Amino acid sequence: MIAHLQGVLETKHTEHIIIDIQGIGYLVSIPLSTFYQLPEPGERVKLFIYTYLREDCLQLFGFMTMEEKKTFELLIKVSKVGPKLALNVLSHISTEELQVALLSSDIHRLNSIPGIGEKTARRLVLELKDKLPRADDDKHPSMVQRAAHSFSPQGNTSMREDAVSALIGLGYNRLLAERAVNQIMQRQIPSELSIEELIKKALYQLAT
Repeated sequence: MIAHLQGVLETKHTEHIIIDIQGIGYLVSIPLSTFYQLPEPGERVKLFIYTYLREDCLQLFGFMTMEEKKTFELLIKVSKVGPKLALNVLSHISTEELQVALLSSDIHRLNSIPGIGEKTARRLVLELKDKLPRADDDKHPSMVQRAAHSFSPQGNTSMREDAVSALIGLGYNRLLAERAVNQIMQRQIPSELSIEELIKKALYQLAT
């Protein structure tokens, strides 16, 4: 199985590229998210590869980050979601935004992706919620982590207010955000919670 390819970018299109490696051209299908990060033809490029093998075809799918590749692998495991639709999903929503949409059961956002109907959106939530890869290091923070860092406690600002502000920044109504945060802080000792953990638990609360 091919884990990654590194070579000269021979040609690039929005749906696929050709990577030249020692005179052999590899045709690799890509999402738009990867296309926008590609260098110019003639320059070197490295992509993480997923090999899709069936009796009648062999296809290579390439991704700029491992997180995208893992998300792609999870998407194609969902019933009636093939490689083409999975690429389409990654072309229209970032892995971070997809994570938040699944955590919050945001059917409307998922349904706005071309090719994703309401039934498929609900299936994605049902089968993938809480399963998407999450970046835990400082170089690639998740959307939830960035929200937590953006509203970290300072001065007399309470953790409760910071969490509510973070949720509002992610698009939630203030009343619903306050209710979710209050319910969590009533169930758990605040000193045992970090701001990031509080936001994550609030997202789960809002999704149920």
